[in-house]
Amino acid sequence: MKDKEMRFLDSTFKRISWSNLFAHFSEQVALAAAPLVAVLVLGASASDTAFLQTSQTLPFLLLSIPIGLIVDRFSRRNLIIGAEVLRALSLSIIFLMLYVGGLSLPLLAVLGFIGTMGTVSYSVALPAYVPTIIPKEGLMRANQWLELARSIAFSGGPALGGMLVGYMGASSAYVFATVLSVFAAVLLVSLPEEAQRPVVQKRVLHDLMEGATFIIRHELLRPILLTAIFFNTSWFVVQGVYVAYAATNLSLSGSQIGLTIGIYGIGMVVGAMSLKYLEQKLSYGTMVVLGPLSGLLAAVLLLATVWFPSVTLAAAAYFFFGAGPTIWSITTMAIRQVVTPGQMMGRVSALILTVTFGARPLGSVIAAMLALQFGVESCLWLAVAGFIVQFVIILLSTVPSLKALPATA
Repeated sequence: MKDKEMRFLDSTFKRISWSNLFAHFSEQVALAAAPLVAVLVLGASASDTAFLQTSQTLPFLLLSIPIGLIVDRFSRRNLIIGAEVLRALSLSIIFLMLYVGGLSLPLLAVLGFIGTMGTVSYSVALPAYVPTIIPKEGLMRANQWLELARSIAFSGGPALGGMLVGYMGASSAYVFATVLSVFAAVLLVSLPEEAQRPVVQKRVLHDLMEGATFIIRHELLRPILLTAIFFNTSWFVVQGVYVAYAATNLSLSGSQIGLTIGIYGIGMVVGAMSLKYLEQKLSYGTMVVLGPLSGLLAAVLLLATVWFPSVTLAAAAYFFFGAGPTIWSITTMAIRQVVTPGQMMGRVSALILTVTFGARPLGSVIAAMLALQFGVESCLWLAVAGFIVQFVIILLSTVPSLKALPATA
């Protein structure tokens, strides 16, 4: 590849990386600020904040597939830009309503829903856009930096959002989030348009079935999807009961609980940063397996606190919950990008996003029912069982035998 072309690609990807960092930081600051604003400014109850949380996650289930169909039909670059503009618009309206005293809980929920529509569009369109401008050999490195940006945002965004609301007022958090979102959109505007793709016929059900059939029949994508379903379900079984378990069974203080959860973000950053070292030492398939293995190890460590109550064990569990799955996200994203035909990328990404996000509320419901009937410790046992299943699924597939990224579709 010529030096001039390499410099162009490096410049282009730097803009994508910074935009991705700003976009995710904006999202996390806003997500952290919303329940605080609801409680401190609007006097919301616990059920009100749960309703608010639902409104900010529902678009992932309702809109991922429709957006995936749109991604396969229109300019992915323009959809990414539009997504970020939509999020910036929703954040700026929340700020304006706070400033004039016109914000209500239903309006906050509606604007949160609209902002998340932008997040879903960004999440589906960006993985489909990146392979159109980054060659195959650079995809894993590109995904590494995108995931690192997301990890940093997940680590620092919620704390920053809480600090802004606590020390400078609710409006300041939304001003900051809006500015970050605008910066992200400005960086995206200068990105190159992708090459023309074959025109997708407008047959919605046929297109969806085509995408689903492709995933189910593919020897790599099928076990990756099944593994992700069991991982996410088990992970949200843990998430659903951890705070209550840590407070009552482990007798951890609020700051200790916050510390253990914060270690999760550190694990994500370490996982993303370790890729360059790991790819020099391990085969590609082994790197993929590290994610499910790390999840299983984390679940076992957390279960061990039943007999050995310890903040250290809990923190170690959350570190592995963050590190391994981040490696999984980077490596499996690259597999999806190279094996999926370009004209199907939006549908395939959207279907995977919908199924994996759909597993999350399922895990939360299972945790609630199980804890009520059999106690919180039963949830930890079930989580370990689920993590064993996801590890066995990936281990028995052809994925571990991969020496390198498979051939491009």
